[in-house]
Amino acid sequence: MSLNWIVPAERIQKLPPYVFARLDELKAKAREQGLDLIDLGMGNPDGATPQPVVEAAIAALQNPANHGYPPFEGTASFRRAITNWYRRRYDVILDPDSEALPLLGSKEGLAHLAIAYINPGDVVLVPSPAYPAHFRGPVIAGGQVHSLILKPENDWLIDLAAIPDEVARKAKILYFNYPSNPTAATAPREFFEEIVAFARKYEILLVHDLCYAELAFDGYQPTSLLEIPGAKEIGVEFHTLSKTYNMAGWRVGFVVGNRHVIQGLRTLKTNLDYGIFAALQTAAETALQLPDVYLHEVQQRYRTRRDFLIEGLGQLGWDIPKTKATMYLWVKCPVGMGSTDFALNVLQQTGVVVTPGNAFGVAGEGYVRISLIADCDRLGEALHRFKQAGIRYQPEAVVSA
Repeated sequence: MSLNWIVPAERIQKLPPYVFARLDELKAKAREQGLDLIDLGMGNPDGATPQPVVEAAIAALQNPANHGYPPFEGTASFRRAITNWYRRRYDVILDPDSEALPLLGSKEGLAHLAIAYINPGDVVLVPSPAYPAHFRGPVIAGGQVHSLILKPENDWLIDLAAIPDEVARKAKILYFNYPSNPTAATAPREFFEEIVAFARKYEILLVHDLCYAELAFDGYQPTSLLEIPGAKEIGVEFHTLSKTYNMAGWRVGFVVGNRHVIQGLRTLKTNLDYGIFAALQTAAETALQLPDVYLHEVQQRYRTRRDFLIEGLGQLGWDIPKTKATMYLWVKCPVGMGSTDFALNVLQQTGVVVTPGNAFGVAGEGYVRISLIADCDRLGEALHRFKQAGIRYQPEAVVSA
């Protein structure tokens, strides 16, 4: 019996195909054809979770007290570990009982926050390009997304002065993310001060995604939104253990900031899930308490890969400035070739997977994102394949009058 009369809700039909799911399909086909894939598409850290974290999880798993439902708001000890981490890293004081909430990864929380706070038709300000959850969550909630087009000549920073006054007055939420996925852009502290003043003026909730807080290089220290005076009155900040601690599959993140906003998200989540397995929360506490030597090792790993790939792509014609943070390079497509076509061409000719920039919004067109999730031997092999296939960047020729 056909069920073609059962159709998804409009909120699902409005969503474009999720590019990473499509990439998975293409990768599976390529593997079937015997290609040796070098997957630099997703931001999926390679390597093992730190051994002390694994051991803490094993010990917690063997404790029957952890086998029941965890508290909706997360365990008290994990919430204290979160707020202690903020105090140590940013000198920000947070109440673990009301200003911190564990999440099933930050993606879940970012999308659910939209459902908790956006009514159909509400205006939501979202940069483009951006991490997909920043605009897909509002779309699912029925919000009206107003894209803030980011430009390379502005170092991929939001141009607050370019937002029309009538749009700002209608806006309810502004999502943003520095250090940025996908562009790897960073924002100075002065920008955070300006965006807090902007949000306070127009009474807009700020949602900052600090996913790459610790993947920073060359002495650069990312700014936390909550370091800025007055930010906690109008904002929340998301973080994840996926990147720094190689815990992407563990699905552990958290949100901190305004207690009323966090309570609204908690209320929604009590109707949707039972939170993170308590044993994983114990492991996450251990991760947040690891000595800085581990952090330095992670930073060195990505810094080495960054330098290696920037130099190699430079030999193929790309001029890529050194990024200060994240695990990505934001790379121009060859002149005359779109993001999707270039990514597919690279995959088919070389077996190297990169992410088309248009997956991150309309302003990502013309770029691809390359993740630094392979060691230099594999990155070197990717560069060799590029060279063999004739894949390089040639600036647009200057035509004389």
